[in-house]
Amino acid sequence: MLDDRLVFTAIVCVLTGGCAWRHLRDGFGVMRSTAHRRCTGWTRAGLWPRSHQAVLDGLGARGQIDWASAIVDAAAVRAGEGAR
Repeated sequence: MLDDRLVFTAIVCVLTGGCAWRHLRDGFGVMRSTAHRRCTGWTRAGLWPRSHQAVLDGLGARGQIDWASAIVDAAAVRAGEGAR
């Protein structure tokens, strides 16, 4: 069985690099089809939001997050009806 950490690293490379799956470098030791299949499965299983929450919880428990300010991506925030 392929190490999940290798697959995770390959997936993060594709997602953060903005490249297509077909451009995934061979140096990861993971077949492109395997990385894509696992990414799809992990997405359906809700892994990404749970992982994000776990990171936030860990940082928060150590006092490493300042919740007094935040940045919101305006492209992802829907304006209310009648908002200007």
